[in-house]
Amino acid sequence: MTTSRLIPLIIASALFMENMDSTVIATALPAIARDLGTDPIVMKLAFTTYLLSLTVFIPISGWMADRFGARNVFRVAIAVFTIGSLACGMATSLGGLVAARGLQGIGGAMMVPVGRIILLRTVPKSELVDALAWLTIPALIGPLVGPPVGGLITDTIGWRWIFWMNLPFGILAIVLASALMPSTRVDRVPPLDTTGFLLSGLGLSSFIFGLTVMGRDLLPGWSPTFLVLFGAVLVGFYIRHALRTPNPILDLTLLRIETFRAGVVGGSLFRIGVGAVPFLLPLMFQLAYGMSALQSGLITFVAAAGAISMKLGAARLIRRFGFRRLLLVNGLLASASISVMGFLSASTPYLIAITLLFVGGFLRSLQFTALNAMSYSDVDHAQASYATSLYTVVQQLSLSMGVVLAAFVLEAAQWYRGEMALTPQDFTIAFLVVAACSISACWEFLVLSPGAGASVSGKKAAA
Repeated sequence: MTTSRLIPLIIASALFMENMDSTVIATALPAIARDLGTDPIVMKLAFTTYLLSLTVFIPISGWMADRFGARNVFRVAIAVFTIGSLACGMATSLGGLVAARGLQGIGGAMMVPVGRIILLRTVPKSELVDALAWLTIPALIGPLVGPPVGGLITDTIGWRWIFWMNLPFGILAIVLASALMPSTRVDRVPPLDTTGFLLSGLGLSSFIFGLTVMGRDLLPGWSPTFLVLFGAVLVGFYIRHALRTPNPILDLTLLRIETFRAGVVGGSLFRIGVGAVPFLLPLMFQLAYGMSALQSGLITFVAAAGAISMKLGAARLIRRFGFRRLLLVNGLLASASISVMGFLSASTPYLIAITLLFVGGFLRSLQFTALNAMSYSDVDHAQASYATSLYTVVQQLSLSMGVVLAAFVLEAAQWYRGEMALTPQDFTIAFLVVAACSISACWEFLVLSPGAGASVSGKKAAA
């Protein structure tokens, strides 16, 4: 296997490790809480701390890659994430675990975006679709297989091993990156936009943290609402700052590129629906249909199999139909597959259920691959670091918004009925709402020019 094919695999392995770690902890929370002598609800701090680290440090990842070299930053990021995993497994108190999760988040914030920068600078545009397909699969598999894997490890050898299992993967990734990844540098690196870093970090972290804890009684009174509004105001200040600054840390002028703008705006709307799926499916199977965590995990894993199978035909489909037509048609089908999940029931034949999940996984994975490839199709190497930082921040925000929106719909249904127990109808409504968000992305793809992203897809506009 050539180096150009191994690089996407190395980056995908790091992405898979980061995604798996973010999801396996969910199943282990009760066991961790018992061991550390704290309340399971308070353990949500382990989630939010990691999320805050990502939000604060992702914007600076592009500048770091340009300043110190993308390969160097990528290796250090993996090392930081691996050390953070070791510290998580050794934690003996809630404070220690939260601090270790923050360290993990710093590594994760640098690891994935910088890996994508290396990919964009080393892989020819004609091979970009195949390369990015490898990066799509871990993002979809991690949230699906994480819960059953976390449950199995917690029940058999203990919760600390859900963190320690990252160690051999991290060490191997560092060795492979050192041996196989080329060293890429930028000749001229502008000074760090410190003001932009502070505004974007504080604004985005306050906004996302406020949304995350809203309605969960983790903060008193109107505190979550205040955080959301405070974060939105700071983000507004950042937008004004970015439009007046020559080299902002998140370069909004990149949105003038048609394909990049469609990938950011349309991709964000689509990801709101997709981000809700790993949250809603296990809850529906366990709370509404009485399945165990392992049973629901084994069923939802079928969607991951569909995502993997997409790798075989993504490039062919993109070259055959072009980005505009594929994103439109597949976007409608993928959104429909999300809404259909809300109509699954305990009486649905098993074969039909797994077929729908498999097809849905395939369609969503294909849409992600096409979005990622199109977004970077007209971005040159000099813009790669800034484009990756902005794209990753918006992606993280939209996935979080999907979970928040789905949780809000379920809580609103409980309030309307005056009951705490969730019903299958509640999940039907939630799936329909998030699917509507995904469908709304198609407008952004509809206004694309027919030959958008032709340098990557090879599909020219018809004369």
